[in-house]
Amino acid sequence: MESTVARALAASTEIATAALSGDDPEHVLALIVRRAAELAEADLGLVMARGPDGTLTVEAAHGTPPPPADDPVGLVLSARSSAARVARSGVPVVVDDVTSDPRTAPFVPKELRHYGPFAAAPFGTRERRLGALTVYRKRGAAPFDPAMVEMLTAFAAQAGLVLLLAEGATARERVAVYQERERIARDLHDVIVQRLYAAGMRLDLLARKPSRRMAKQDAARLTDAVDQIDATIEDIRVTVRAMRNPDPTEVTESGDLAESVRTEVATAGELLGFAPSLMISGDLDHVPVALADHARAALREALSNVVRHAGARTVSVHIGLSGTSLRLRVTDDGCGIPQGVSKRGLRNIADRAEEVGGRCEITSNAVEGTTVTWQVPVT
Repeated sequence: MESTVARALAASTEIATAALSGDDPEHVLALIVRRAAELAEADLGLVMARGPDGTLTVEAAHGTPPPPADDPVGLVLSARSSAARVARSGVPVVVDDVTSDPRTAPFVPKELRHYGPFAAAPFGTRERRLGALTVYRKRGAAPFDPAMVEMLTAFAAQAGLVLLLAEGATARERVAVYQERERIARDLHDVIVQRLYAAGMRLDLLARKPSRRMAKQDAARLTDAVDQIDATIEDIRVTVRAMRNPDPTEVTESGDLAESVRTEVATAGELLGFAPSLMISGDLDHVPVALADHARAALREALSNVVRHAGARTVSVHIGLSGTSLRLRVTDDGCGIPQGVSKRGLRNIADRAEEVGGRCEITSNAVEGTTVTWQVPVT
């Protein structure tokens, strides 16, 4: 018995090392059932997982059932079977013959009717009953003695606990990864995008006001550089969105829309030489992240238009969440949108609104300036 206990301890250590090292769960389950069958000197060992309806599904097996029985992995046992009762109650069961004992006989599947001695131990913990660990010997073999069943029960409980600990460690690692992704995404958005945006605006202003000695070719190169920066900003925004929401089917909320609006307005203020007025109303934290991305892009393009073309002395920005709508308004007292200026950016603003079921209105004239009103539904 002493050697059996020593082997059980060694097996438990081996399982703990495999599980906590991040080995594949299937490999760990196979290791558990193999060691359990060896310790119990059984011809067949099974690890069964408990389903929501109380049935058990064989997830791993060690030993070969006699023909014509098939591989038991995937076999589903009734919720009324003895193994299911063990998984449910947490109380082990041992019988001399699984096919004749009235406690087990009615629910033995045909794949397991070639066996005699049978023992089942609960797999998991009192709080998390994962299933059952069962062992079988061929018909006519010696039954499992009480000491062996006690050892098997302790082994199953410890193995189940290790799996739960490994599951918790994996969850913590996943949280740590998501936190790091969020930090990188925040740095990309708050630092790199803003610097690129400001640099692009300055280059654009320079390209539009070239010195007498600047060749047209140089101005064209500056314009091309601005386009490349704009493309880079868009690529980074896509990356940030993917990092913050790795599952595209998952709807998440944007916790930093208000802060990023303040940053966009401050950046525009540096380029304008004065600070635009800003009003934020409502709780923008509840705006879905995809919609928040559209709002940021619309605000950036509207402010970019003011910086490049308006010659404004005052600019106001109002963004608010009211009921089921998100509304953005950017107003300036500049000269309006000059003739011959590309309206691609303003078309992009309108396209973004239409994409999410909203609308965009732009009014502009040389006397009153320009007002961009962008409104979308929040669902």
